[in-house]
Amino acid sequence: MSGPALGADGLARCPWGASTPDYAVYHDTEWGVPLRGVTALFERMSLEAFQSGLSWLVILRKREGFRRAFAGFDPETVAGFGQDDVARLLGDTGIVRNRAKIEATIRNARAVCDLAEPLDDLLWSFAPDHEGRPAPESLSDVPATTAESKAMAKELKRRGFVFVGPTTCYALMQATGMVNDHLAGCWRRAAVPVVDVSRPVA
Repeated sequence: MSGPALGADGLARCPWGASTPDYAVYHDTEWGVPLRGVTALFERMSLEAFQSGLSWLVILRKREGFRRAFAGFDPETVAGFGQDDVARLLGDTGIVRNRAKIEATIRNARAVCDLAEPLDDLLWSFAPDHEGRPAPESLSDVPATTAESKAMAKELKRRGFVFVGPTTCYALMQATGMVNDHLAGCWRRAAVPVVDVSRPVA
């Protein structure tokens, strides 16, 4: 099924959001909801990078482990991590133990600290205008990348970020409400506020 799926509670959800209880909670409470805050967006960026090549369910189920391991994703703290921390993280079963992704998270924390503007301002500057954008009818209508996600990836790489390709950037945009890719007929679509991208999210 690629269109909305009806859950046991009678609510129609994007089909992935109806597949497991973990996904249902994430779909209903977080995915597509506009998010601001440097720490919050650094966490989402980092988790999207760790998800590359894996199921998002793996990341969701290890999320608290990631938060403990990476000091709540405080960029200044993570930016100070050294080789002893990398070794510690490689031995931490509460996270995905991938050296390249661990080192990328530390490098990205340093890039966040080097920014002249807050990370959330930079990321939200790539949010598209929602006006006139049709709701996707099925999963096949949802793109993997867009012109905006390609532009975001290019700019982030220019500023020293890694593991931020166009697909990862678009997943980040979906997850943090920069775009609303809940399907037409999904109960959550109508509940997500439309964001004026020219103004800060409250």
